[in-house]
Amino acid sequence: MEQTWRWFGPEDAVQLSHIRQTGATGIVTALHHIPYGVVWSVEEIEKRKAEIAADRSLGLRWSVVESLPIHENIKIGEGDLAPLFDNYRQSLRNLAQCGIRTICYNFMPVVDWTRTELAHPLPGGGTALRFNAHEYAAFDCFMLQRPGAEAEQSPEVLARAKKWYDHSSEADRNKLLANMMAGLPGAYDRYDVPGLRTMLDRYKGIDASALRENLARFLREVIPTAEEVGIRMCIHPDDPPRSLMGLPRIVSNADDLAFILGAVDSPANGVTLCSGSLGAGPSNDVPAIARRFANRIWFAHLRNVAKEPDGSFMEADHLGGDTDMVALITVLMEEQKRRKDSGDERWRIPMRADHGHELLDDVGKPTHPGYPAIGRLKGLAELRGVMMAVSGLKGLPL
Repeated sequence: MEQTWRWFGPEDAVQLSHIRQTGATGIVTALHHIPYGVVWSVEEIEKRKAEIAADRSLGLRWSVVESLPIHENIKIGEGDLAPLFDNYRQSLRNLAQCGIRTICYNFMPVVDWTRTELAHPLPGGGTALRFNAHEYAAFDCFMLQRPGAEAEQSPEVLARAKKWYDHSSEADRNKLLANMMAGLPGAYDRYDVPGLRTMLDRYKGIDASALRENLARFLREVIPTAEEVGIRMCIHPDDPPRSLMGLPRIVSNADDLAFILGAVDSPANGVTLCSGSLGAGPSNDVPAIARRFANRIWFAHLRNVAKEPDGSFMEADHLGGDTDMVALITVLMEEQKRRKDSGDERWRIPMRADHGHELLDDVGKPTHPGYPAIGRLKGLAELRGVMMAVSGLKGLPL
């Protein structure tokens, strides 16, 4: 698999030279400074490409776009969407013109990946991302005061949530809000509680069925253009794969992926296999999901989570947690061999070590939550070892 690394642009504390030291050669990035719904121009795309290629000795290239974001109006199905679809299609054409042909995106309403703790302490002094069910419930039920939220929680979780809220300070609540909003580094919308309530009101009447249809409409609008210019679109699963704040989530399990891939049955309509996002779903068998949809997986995020009975989970070591990472990597490498044997020039699946623990000298550095250098380097090294072992044992191409 092509070893890649997420880079948030020139302001990222993890520099391109650091990335080269990890052994990764592909860069996964986006134009976060461009507002949602605005065309990514050839000039801006080439500028980012030039930044990545400025030091030729590094041997880096822009491999995957993550993400080309979808405007919230498309998700809601609100207003005149024709200009937004036109702009998205033009961005696809411009990216293809510049030689970038793998596009990760998501269809999560309002918020992206969501955690309640960004620096949960680990033995020895490191930190990890964590989702605490009772803290989420405290936010939804008592800070947001969403109607019906309390009925969605178990009595045990609700009691712990009330205890947390009753003993929390204003600073604690502000920190929880900031943590809940931290998942999308390029977001233009950072909500306070009243602003979040207003945003949720826009989704009244949008259930899972309606959101699915809005996604299907988006796919019908853009996939023909992606197919025409040779782009592979790959949708990212919901993180976590459950409803949040009453919002539907529609990319959470195998049935969801089957619907999406069937909505527009084209090789250009594919999946980002995120083992951590899917792995947070108690009923999801991630290697089995990967095997079922292997021929439409165009990008892979490899990380692991450890789940708890109440719905909490924590980012685990890449080879720890609940997902059998050896089995998953074997599935992906077997699919690579099938593609290579069939003559597909793009047979190698880009992968990146997703989310890492904050470790050693990275503790306290201004990196994006979940994206310190050393923790991801550790994960990539472990995953690379699994890839080498599977390749040697099964004769599969790297």
